[in-house]
Amino acid sequence: MREPQLLLVTSADCHLCTHARKIVKALQLEVREVDVATAEAQQLAARGIPLAFLPVLWDGERVLGYGRLSARALQRKLTT
Repeated sequence: MREPQLLLVTSADCHLCTHARKIVKALQLEVREVDVATAEAQQLAARGIPLAFLPVLWDGERVLGYGRLSARALQRKLTT
């Protein structure tokens, strides 16, 4: 079974987004990044994915984190 693709919704000039990129890189996670201004991000918002506090890390089923991501909390969520 293939692991769900992680999606990181970000915006330009966002220091929390820069922090999130560092966290996912340190955890060696494969993520696809989407800018909040794109049509794809707006479709996610229309589906109920909360994009008010960026960045948002989503696994296709649930939001794993938003705002200032924590490596420890993210690891915990990825194992449950």
